[in-house]
Amino acid sequence: RAGAAFQYLLVQKTGAQKNVGLIQLNRPQALNALCEGLMAELRRALEAMESDPEVGAIVLTGSQKAFAAGADIKEMQNKTFQECYNSGFLAGWDKLSVVRKPVIAAVNGYALGGGCELAMMCDIIYAGEKAQFGQPEILLGTIPGAGGTQRLTRAVGKSLAMEMVLTGDRISA
Repeated sequence: RAGAAFQYLLVQKTGAQKNVGLIQLNRPQALNALCEGLMAELRRALEAMESDPEVGAIVLTGSQKAFAAGADIKEMQNKTFQECYNSGFLAGWDKLSVVRKPVIAAVNGYALGGGCELAMMCDIIYAGEKAQFGQPEILLGTIPGAGGTQRLTRAVGKSLAMEMVLTGDRISA
């Protein structure tokens, strides 16, 4: 199943013993923006890795330019609150946080909004020199929506989390 066809992901088993599941977000034209299709594929890939007895750990990564630049704003901009609520919008985004195998985020480039939240759902984050973490939702008149405020506070402390969430400022690795 790890070799199943994906539109938005590159999925493989790697390592000397082929026991590391590697999931690479692959939507470069949109800086790996997290659209519904990508998130559905990510859940499918995680389930396949979790049920594969050969896989001992999972690495989630993006590209050199962007781990994930956040939720796909173009996809959600015209949805009303009622549409989001009734459709279960963001349902399943937390799949990453309940995977029982260790999940490592390998972040380089932008990890913004939902991308930052995705990285924080992982057990370990390795950040490259060009990594930029941020919660810029305030710049769009909203707040982080997939547990970002709680996870960010645990990761960087209340003061820096408040600064990042209320200003949209980014931090580097």
